[in-house]
Parts: sequence; structure tokens; C-alpha cells
Amino acid sequence: MFTFLKSFFSSAAGRRRAGRHFRRSPMLEQGVDAVAASAASDTSRRANRRMLDLSRMGLDALFLLLGSGRGGLSEAQAQTARERHGANEVDHEKPLSWPAHLWLSYRNPFNLLLTALAALSWLTDVWMAEPDDQSWTAVVIIGSMVVISTVLRFAQELRSNRAAEALKAMVQNTATVLRSGAMAPAADGDGRRPYGAPLHASGSHQREVPLAELVPGDVVLLSAGDMIPADCRILNAKDLFIAQAALTGESLPVEKHAVQRVETGNSLELENMAFMGTNVVSGSGSALVVATGAGTYFGQLAGRVTQATRAPTQFQQGINRVSWVLIRFMLVMAPIVMLINGFTKGDWLEALLFALAIAVGLTPEMLPMIVTATLAKGALRMSRRKVVVKRLDAIQNLGAMNVLCTDKTGTLTQDRIVLERHTDVYGTSSDDVLAYAYLNSYYQTGLKNLLDVAVLQHAEVQRRLNLASRYRKVDEIPFDFSRRRMSVVVNETENGRDHHELICKGALEEMLSACTRLRVGSEEHLLTDSRRADIRRVTAELNRDGLRVIAVGVKEMPPTQQAYGVADESDLVLVGYIAFLDPPKESTGPALAALKASGIEVKVLTGDVELVTQKVCREVDFEVRRVYLGTEIEAMDDARLAEAVREANVFARLTPAHKERIVRSLRAQGNTVGFMGDGINDAPALRAADVGISVDSAVDISKEAADIILLEKSLMVLEDGVIEGRKTFCNMLKYLKMTASSNFGNVFSVLVASAFLPFLPMLPIHLLLQNLMYDISQTAIPFDNVDEELLKKPQQWDPDGLGRFMVFFGPISSLFDIATYALMWYVFQANAPEHQTLFQSGWFVEGLLSQTLIVHMIRTRRIPFLQSRAAWPLMVMTMMVVVMGLVLPFSPLAEYFQLQALPWSYFPWLVGILLSYCVLTQLLKGVWVRRYGWQ
Repeated sequence: MFTFLKSFFSSAAGRRRAGRHFRRSPMLEQGVDAVAASAASDTSRRANRRMLDLSRMGLDALFLLLGSGRGGLSEAQAQTARERHGANEVDHEKPLSWPAHLWLSYRNPFNLLLTALAALSWLTDVWMAEPDDQSWTAVVIIGSMVVISTVLRFAQELRSNRAAEALKAMVQNTATVLRSGAMAPAADGDGRRPYGAPLHASGSHQREVPLAELVPGDVVLLSAGDMIPADCRILNAKDLFIAQAALTGESLPVEKHAVQRVETGNSLELENMAFMGTNVVSGSGSALVVATGAGTYFGQLAGRVTQATRAPTQFQQGINRVSWVLIRFMLVMAPIVMLINGFTKGDWLEALLFALAIAVGLTPEMLPMIVTATLAKGALRMSRRKVVVKRLDAIQNLGAMNVLCTDKTGTLTQDRIVLERHTDVYGTSSDDVLAYAYLNSYYQTGLKNLLDVAVLQHAEVQRRLNLASRYRKVDEIPFDFSRRRMSVVVNETENGRDHHELICKGALEEMLSACTRLRVGSEEHLLTDSRRADIRRVTAELNRDGLRVIAVGVKEMPPTQQAYGVADESDLVLVGYIAFLDPPKESTGPALAALKASGIEVKVLTGDVELVTQKVCREVDFEVRRVYLGTEIEAMDDARLAEAVREANVFARLTPAHKERIVRSLRAQGNTVGFMGDGINDAPALRAADVGISVDSAVDISKEAADIILLEKSLMVLEDGVIEGRKTFCNMLKYLKMTASSNFGNVFSVLVASAFLPFLPMLPIHLLLQNLMYDISQTAIPFDNVDEELLKKPQQWDPDGLGRFMVFFGPISSLFDIATYALMWYVFQANAPEHQTLFQSGWFVEGLLSQTLIVHMIRTRRIPFLQSRAAWPLMVMTMMVVVMGLVLPFSPLAEYFQLQALPWSYFPWLVGILLSYCVLTQLLKGVWVRRYGWQ
């Protein structure tokens, strides 16, 4: 029997025989993920092609297509278009109705099984029983476990979801649009302008409209601080810089122009397109709305996230596999008990009722409640550590996580631009270059872009230069995209001498075209071809360090000149460079080291360029093994991608589809994958991961896709969450080990006793009562301590290991149960049906106490009570159950439960049996640890 059960529950063949109808195979799971990834990739490619086509289309054709013009739409045309296209809103994940949420909280294999057992108990104990024999005990016990676990999970998740909803910003945004006065009449009443009608309208005026009312064909005006309200084609731009980090992960803003100057196959790199969800950092311009709502790039990502069915996480797969191992165990053992008792006792109805009690006793009915209570306790602890848990299952996934994929901007870095270096022409640090750059940024008019803000943070320069008394602004030559530079002219009073200094800064190549000399120290040299080559080498080194380089040049001008223009930006002297970077957080390095020490491999997935990403990785001591770009990922099939994600730990220039595909590939290889991100481009990957992690400042769609929301965007906070997740998992696993081994031992003991005793070794009511009291002792497991060595590595579900554990430790208790049989039979002469109550009372007490002791024996690999102590709530609960078990046979309730008082001479024997049980279990724990380890 022992050999059969071991092979049945541990071998692959047995698992296939018993479980092929109950769960999908890993290959099928991978197939489902592959289909989802392929569909996502197709959607992304279609969106990419559409944006590329719109960017290349001539403006005349585009205005014609949208029935618009440079003066925008009329009110009538806008209303017609709004009816056709709908509101400019993206899909959001619909909150579950409370009945649906309650059903999901209830639906798991054990709750369904327990419901069936409760129904069967009601059938046999109430409906079919005589009025005097009716008993609701089993029905109430089982039903209570189901109700408590379901309501607890429902309430905790409802509270967490409400907290997550409260994090969303409730603001009403508007956009400034042009409304035309008298456009040509529509040809067919659908708002389109007839072919050949003029592109320009007369009498256009500005109007503020809610973002939801924008339609394709609207012309919107953009200025610093504006959100891009829809996908737009740029019509004109002046120093228009847009932050695209939410979509692409780029830490620096990108400049937009009315014309696309460089050919690209990636729509997010288009210079003449702006996308919903990004925002204007500086400058101004106007743009034509080409897509709204679900038709935007953002909208299509949101649609994928909200409509896609979330694949089962590692927690869900693991708990289902473990559940079926235990359920199969019950389905095999209960009929065997019924058959043995039916044939040996002859009373088949009594045998059926006893087998039903065995089935209830074998089923870990507390599992749903213990799991839910443990997860809820974990969620409460994590909330104190600035973590909001939206889905309880995510806590265990966090503890099981062995791969963390994270974006770069704002997670590894501070998500702000700082002036990293100020050097002369050959890369040596120079305060003079910083002073020139400060004067340029300080005296330029208009809104400062992020680079100017970074320069002006060096307030010590202002004090050193004594700007108020020493400098006066004379003129300014504004920036434009054709020159890609800007200048200010200041009057400097020094040693009684006045002179004008033109200070120019801009892109390197444009600055080189305006410079004829360079300055090193106090000496000036002609800008020869060889020196130009040296300059490009030095700046390339800075670029390889991930820095954005701006060149600075100067020119002394006569103090009599009062007006300046672009022509004066000539014959400049190149003095050096200022270089910018989004710096890493101080906590990033220690956090990465802590995650590595915890057995978690970190992979960086970013839309930013590879040079910047590698620079940040070096700054935080993150060893880069291999870097892959999005274009390389696009060309890989699934097999090659699987190799790539194993060997590389940095992926750059990624689209949202690339990130999602990488996460799915990692999961298909058996990893428990976490993804941390806060941008629109992170939402599909957040949804695809086992545990999606976002922050309270993230865009709404990312918070909706996430399972966990951090109130502080820090990997250190995440490390704390990982430890809590592992504590939660370990406590769940304790219950499974305790219950599985104890139940197996009980059944093994029952089989032996049933084969040889002339009466039942224990009545059904004894089994139910013993099981209830044992379960009560374990209700404090969610509060238990966890040994430190169990927190040092990711925890994984191991159904096969649980089966081995069950058949290894279970029979140990059976040895001492059989010793108790012999004690009651031979020493206390309880060897006839008229003495069965004494026999059953003796085994009831020994069985209950040995089961309660196993709580402390199995909760740790160490010596219990000495090397590892349980938390005080668990100590109190187990002691309370021990006292109740000892007192019950002597109490007035003994007759109701068909027990009787035990002779006092029984108790020294009991102490000896229990001590022997503890010693043998501890010795065999050492054997188990040496062979299998201890999870």
C-alpha cells in the first residue's frame, strides 16, 4: 500500500493518470502565452504601420482625409465627427460587480470540494437520518470554513482595490483647439470637405474643450505644460520638446518638428508625430489630431490590457496542482476505508458514514481559510511598508519571484535631468564652461527646458559671477530647429572695461559649423580637421557614457553693437561642453545587491537608448552581461528569444510589445516573473507578468494592470515586499505540510485498525471533532515566525515534493498510533465492543496531541522550542487545544461526544509515546533535509 501510494502521488505517470483532466499542461500554457504574444505583436505592428503612413502623408491629403484644414473644424463638423468616432477616452478595466468578485473569491478546487462534502453530509446526517439521530455538526464545520475563507478574501481585495482607486488623480483636463468659421459645405453630410476645397478657413478662433470631446481633424495648440490629448501630426513647432518617458522610457525630452527629417521604422521615433499620454516640456506649436480614444497608440495598448484574459499566475497554477494532489489522495483513500470496514464489520451504511467522515477529515478544509488569512495578514504588513496589494495572490508571487524585470527611468534613476559634467574641448573639467552655460540659460527668455533647469540648479555660479552688478543682458538670438542652437549677448563690466560677450550653446555639429577656433586654457587654436576629429572622439566618449552633450561657444563683440541676429553666430570660439544625465538613485545600488542576495535576477527593460542604459547600470554596479535592442528582438522567433532572455540582462529601445513578449518568454521557461513599471508602455508587460508592480504616480492604465502598487518608487520598498511575500508563502507551506502528513498518518492508522479491530477505531463524530480542534490550533499560522534561512531564496510550489513529504512523515505518526492501539488493547483491556468507548477515547487524546505537536515539529527544520520558537499566537492556540483535548474526556460534554474518562495510569504512557514521536520525527527531519532540503 505504501509503495503504491508513493508511486501514485510522486511519479510522473501517476500524475498524468490522475490529473490529465484537471489542469493544462505547461506546453499548453506556453502555447496560450505564445498566441497572446503573437496577437499583441500583430496589434502593435498594425498601429506602428498606421502611424508611419500618417506621418509620411502630405498635409493636403491628410486634411482631405480628415475633412479639416489649418483653421480646424467647425462646431457642426466636430459634432458629426464625435458621433462617428465616439469620445476621446481609452478603455479602462471595468471593476467587477460584487457578485462576480464574490464568485471569484469562492471559486477554487477546495472550496468546491468542501461544498460538495457539506452537501453530502447534509444528505446523510440530516435528510436521510432519523429525527433523533440528525446532526448538523459536519455541515456547520465545513460550511463555516468555506464562508470564512470566501468572505475574508472578498473583503481584503475589495479594501485594497478601493485604496488603489483612491490613488488615481481625479482631474478634468482640457485642450485648446481651433474652431473654424466658414468652411466649405460637406459633400455628403459626414463632415468631410469636398475635394478641391481650400485648406485654410477664415475666422478661426480658439476654444477650450474637454479632452473627451476631441475628434480626428481638430487642430490643437500646444504649449509648455500641456498634455498631448490625442495622437497628432505636428503642423508647426517652435522649440517644441515633448517628454515621452511614459511611452518610450526615454529620460530626456525629444524635439518635435513639422517635417520628418530621418527615415525610421519605429513610429515612436517619428519627429512629426506626438502621442496621447506624453506632455510638452517647453516650446509651442500646433498639431492636427489624427486619432482619438481607442484608436490612439495609448488606446490600443489600454485595449490590449483591459480586454486580454490574464494567464494563470504561478500561485494559481501551484495552488491548483497542490489541491489536486490532496484531492486525489482523498478520492483514493476514502473508498479503501469504506471497503475494509464494510467487509470486516458487515455494516455497509456505517462504513459509508465512516468513510465520509474520513473524507472530511482528510480534506484540509482549512486550506482556503489559512491561505486567505495568511495572504490578508501579509497584505496588512505590506501596507505598513508603503505597499498596496490589489490582488492577494500577488503576495505569494512576490515571494516566489526569481526574475524581476524593471524599467530604467524613475526606478533605477531619479527621473530628473542633472548636469553631470562641464568640460573643456578635450574633456577636462572646466568651471569657465559652466559659467558660460549658466549665463546663457539665465538670460534666455521664455520657459526653460529641462536642460536649462539643470544648469540653473548650480546657484553657486550666480554668486561667484555676481550677476547683478557685473552682467547686463543686451540681446538674444532665439532657438530654431534649423540652427539647433541659441545665443544670448551680455555686457560684462570687468576692471573698468565694458565689452559684449555672445554666448551660444547647441547641438555639436551645428556648433562646429559656426566655430572657427577652440580654446584650451588661456590659449586659442584654429579649428582644423584633425582637431575636429579629436572633438568628435571626445564627445563620442561622453555619448558612450550615456550623456547628452551640448556644445558651448563664445565670441567677443564690440560694445557699440546693440542688435544681434543669426549672422552674428559665426567665427565662434568653442570652449567646451555641458553633458546631462538622469542620475541613478542612491538606493538603487544597495537594492540591486539585496535582490541578488535574495536569489532574484534583475533584468532591465527600457525604451531608452542603450548607451544611456549601460551608463546607468555601471553607475549602480549592475553587471551588464549582454544588451539586445528592440530591432533585434523583433527579428527573433520564439526559440531564439528564449535564448536571448536567458543570456542577456539589459534590453533597450523596446516597444511595449517587445516588453510583453520578453516577459512571456521568461514565464514560459518556468520562471516566476515580476515586472516593475509606471508608463503607458509598461502596461502590457505588467499584465503579462506573474506579479505586476507599479507606483502611485504611474499612469492610470499601469495602475489598473498592476497587482501591487508601491507608494514609494524604490527597489528597497520592493525588497521589503519580497521578504513579506516569502514569509507568507512559508506559512502557507507549513499548513500544507502539517495537514498532508498528519492526515496521511491518520488514514494509515485507520486502515490498520479497521482491518483488525472488531469495532470502529474512532467514531465519525470523533474524527470531525478531532479535525476541528486540530484546525483551530492552526488558525494562528498566519502570525507565525519564519526561519531566516527560508527567506534567502525564492519560494516555489512543489506538488511532487509535497507528495513525498506526505508519505515520508505521515507513517511516523501511524507507528505511535499503533503503539496506542496496543496500549489500549493489552494494557487497559479495551479489546471488546463493550469497551470500545475507552479505546476510542485513548486514541482520540493521543491522536489530537500528536497532531498538535506536529505543528511545532513541521514548522521548522530546527529543533522546535529550543532553536526555533513559534510566535506567541501559535503557542497559545496549540496549548489551548492540548488542554481542551486532555480535559474533554473528563468533562460533562464527554457523554455527548461518546467519550469517557481515562485512567490516570494512561498519562505516563501518553507522555512516553509523545516524546518518542518527537525524537523520531526530529531524527528523520535530518534525513529528509540531507536528501531533499527544506523549503
